[in-house]
Amino acid sequence: MLKMKKSALISAVCAVFIFVMATAGCSNLKLKKGWGSDKKVNDGRGKIVIGLCMDTLQEERWQKDRDLFIERAKELGAEVRVTEAAGDDELQNKQADNLISQGVDILVVVPHNGVTAAKIVDKAHRDGIKVVAYDRLINNSRPDLYISFDNEKVGYIQGSYLLKHKPVGNYVLIGGAPTDFNAKLFRDGQMRALQPAIDKGDIKIVFDDWAEDWKASNARRLVDNALTINNDNVDAIVVSNDGTAGGAIQALKSRKLDGIVLVSGQDADLVACQRVVEGTQTMTVYKPIRKLARTAAEITVALAKGEDISDRANQTVNNGTADIPSLLIEPVQVDKANMMDTVIADGFHTYDEIYRNVPEDKRPPKK
Repeated sequence: MLKMKKSALISAVCAVFIFVMATAGCSNLKLKKGWGSDKKVNDGRGKIVIGLCMDTLQEERWQKDRDLFIERAKELGAEVRVTEAAGDDELQNKQADNLISQGVDILVVVPHNGVTAAKIVDKAHRDGIKVVAYDRLINNSRPDLYISFDNEKVGYIQGSYLLKHKPVGNYVLIGGAPTDFNAKLFRDGQMRALQPAIDKGDIKIVFDDWAEDWKASNARRLVDNALTINNDNVDAIVVSNDGTAGGAIQALKSRKLDGIVLVSGQDADLVACQRVVEGTQTMTVYKPIRKLARTAAEITVALAKGEDISDRANQTVNNGTADIPSLLIEPVQVDKANMMDTVIADGFHTYDEIYRNVPEDKRPPKK
């Protein structure tokens, strides 16, 4: 009788062991086949910890993103751990690995390189951690969410604005970093605006290149080359952001062409807004960063809690591997005429900051 009981006990233990192993196998299979992470979500039992992997903090725009994101996350009771890669792909991957090893609940990544950052997504998912691609899409992987602006529309606004003000002439295209998928989206939008005029022969693209790492110095060098090749016969320069617009304007200034050749930009950086009202930069595209950063913090916390976000992330963007759930915010065209009603009205920059270099009798009245 004792022997039979012992045998039954051993059989029961083995059955439990087999069940546990089978369950674990199914769980792993589900993680490999399913979307994103199967990590048990933080359901409010402890403080949510967010890893924020920044590409760079050297530009004014990214400092604002960081500060606004942290501010909103703290309001929601979450902790944010920030890293900066200074434009180094390998370093960004190592920093993400470190955050993963610290056991963060979720990662938010501003990728320097949308291709190599796929390793971050894969590693995080293997460790059961969800990933949000912030502002820039991560390619060849399955991030759990992409939150940004409608970046193709940014490019379309740039191209159509310059075309409206210079419908005939020689155009130069200065793209952003080739490693940034957003740079491609900007170019797609720019060409959607410009192509009909190109096909009609109204405008001619006389120079086309990309500013590595979004550096103003690279943009200046490229615009210097474009001006030299074309004997200064350039009417408009479609530049993809404000930092590189600054480099383009330096090149123009050295030839006394600043304020004559049209120049686009985006981000509504303070120095760019100053250039716009002074007349050396034609326009910028204002992307309400406060809305982006605070919304990203809110939806990241919701993801970490396992909440359904499909009502907010109700769009998709294809990254080469899959259609990624996305939340895209509308950008706004800004020039001298509507600066007061956009950037200043939103409190993004102050009236006194933007018009600092404009004589008082040339400024619009304060509202």
